[in-house]
Amino acid sequence: MNTHSSKIKVLQAIRQGLIGGGETHVLGLVETLDRSIFDPIVLSFTDGPMIDRLQQMGVKNYVIPSTRPFDMKQWKAVKELIDQESIQIVHAHGSRAASNLLIPSKKAGLPFIYTVHGWSFHDDQPFLQKKLRTWSERWITRRSDRTISVSASNQATGKKHIPGFESIVINNGIDPKKFDANGTYHDIRAELGIPESHTLVTYIARITVQKDPYTLIRGFALAAKETENISLLVVGDGELKEEMIQLAEQLQVRDRIIFQPFRLDIPAILHAADIYCLPSLWEGLPIGLLEAMAMGTAVVATEVDGSKEIIQHLENGWLVEPQKPEQLSNAFLRLHQEIYFRNLLQKNAVQTTLEEYNLVRMTRAVEEVYLSVLRGRGTSGLNGTGKHVSKTALTP
Repeated sequence: MNTHSSKIKVLQAIRQGLIGGGETHVLGLVETLDRSIFDPIVLSFTDGPMIDRLQQMGVKNYVIPSTRPFDMKQWKAVKELIDQESIQIVHAHGSRAASNLLIPSKKAGLPFIYTVHGWSFHDDQPFLQKKLRTWSERWITRRSDRTISVSASNQATGKKHIPGFESIVINNGIDPKKFDANGTYHDIRAELGIPESHTLVTYIARITVQKDPYTLIRGFALAAKETENISLLVVGDGELKEEMIQLAEQLQVRDRIIFQPFRLDIPAILHAADIYCLPSLWEGLPIGLLEAMAMGTAVVATEVDGSKEIIQHLENGWLVEPQKPEQLSNAFLRLHQEIYFRNLLQKNAVQTTLEEYNLVRMTRAVEEVYLSVLRGRGTSGLNGTGKHVSKTALTP
């Protein structure tokens, strides 16, 4: 490895090529890394829109097909990729990717960084499942050179369940130029036939167990009984999408809901929306929530790790208990009826993201972690000009 004559090659690894919070984080990170110092390469274990986006960005990427954690059959392919690309740092996002990168990285003698985008274990899991996943997270974090938590609440959960756990907290960030509440966007309401007089609730996320789409549909159905002037726009894909549509039909609100696949024009969708809802059972630090707040959309989210760290209840958003559709309905109806209150939440939400959740600031902090790990291994962290790229190390 010759860091004196070349850029530092960093392998970013994540479990899938679909677009979710972790994948959005990776896209933002590789887009804003200092390319005079770092050369990012992305590895995913499934294909999908993220891979398409990376190709548009000109970022080298690989897909090694796998849908399982600790997939030892693929470790050889991972090691060959590391050797072929002369990788110098491995950065895994999420436990699935980490479980398939850690051993090949250690065999190559490389520093390994693990970012926790929400823990894989949860209190509502069956005992044995939670026990196994907690063991897996402990196995990964104890062997990582650095662990990054995307929220202080994720760090606190790690300390509670994993003896000796330590991490660096680096909050997720968004690009204020891309998500600009004062920007001009094409008319989503006209495109999808949504009346201007309707309060538009949006859900933009993977349609999975984690995001609890059933509670969203039930909560919206309760609100829809009280007013005709409210619509729901669901944007995303996932294994529960068909069941979500079936539930909407059963509750007789299918005609009030517009379903769209994953789309790239998220700022335009958020600009058209009045309310963004994230009814998750667990989170890391949800980027979708930050994007909605930056766009001046009133946010309603469950009081779980990450979300409750961002939202100050009734100041810059609205928090509800998980799996409580009646609480979602109450939030939707009040924000539908009280426009002044909704506008106040929207204004405060924009201010929160501008002050605390900036993408470039996040990336600079991650870069500092890379350099501190290299310095700790006796690597100078010099760029191609032979000049030091940083003088300070981030304290873990």
